[in-house]
Amino acid sequence: MAKKKYYVVWKGRKAGIFTTWAECEAQVKGFTGARFKSFPSKEEAEAAFTGGTNSSGSKIKSKTVKQEVNEEVDWDSISVDVGCRGNPGIVEYKGVDTKTGEILFAHDEIHIGTNNMGEFLAIVHGLAYLKEQGSSKTIYSDSMTAIKWVKQKKAKSTLERNEKTAYIWSLMDRAEKWLQTNSYNNKIAKWHTEQWGEIKADYGRK
Repeated sequence: MAKKKYYVVWKGRKAGIFTTWAECEAQVKGFTGARFKSFPSKEEAEAAFTGGTNSSGSKIKSKTVKQEVNEEVDWDSISVDVGCRGNPGIVEYKGVDTKTGEILFAHDEIHIGTNNMGEFLAIVHGLAYLKEQGSSKTIYSDSMTAIKWVKQKKAKSTLERNEKTAYIWSLMDRAEKWLQTNSYNNKIAKWHTEQWGEIKADYGRK
């Protein structure tokens, strides 16, 4: 079950502390220069909103707030994420419409793999999907490691190649080959969870 978060909006349609991402999103989506951030406790959210101290007693300086000036979400995009049970463990992934949450593609459970491998496969699957659609939409992922692997066209996973991991490695090899033999103009962007809440493709298992 996902841990409860509190969302502070400093600049938006309405400033304040909100207890759900939907409430926060309503204040900041499409609002130019919106500033907001999630916090794990009500106390920290209240301290941040009023400019007080955090849970460790340190004063929250104004420059920290300034760093949260938000890059606007490109809602006409797709978002990908992985569901894992163990790392290494069972891996599955999906890609969704960032605005509506509609599932566009998905891969059923893979017996064994890692989170980053799943994220890498999800991004490449997204690129191939968009290329088939003739679309230049942005792809969001919350894994900087996977984004780096895609840009390098090479996954640097340390997962051992053996009989148990043969299937996911076959998918990885195929994904690398796709990257090496195809071009694309889609932007692959980091989903800023702290500012925007969980990525839309999230499996809700945190």
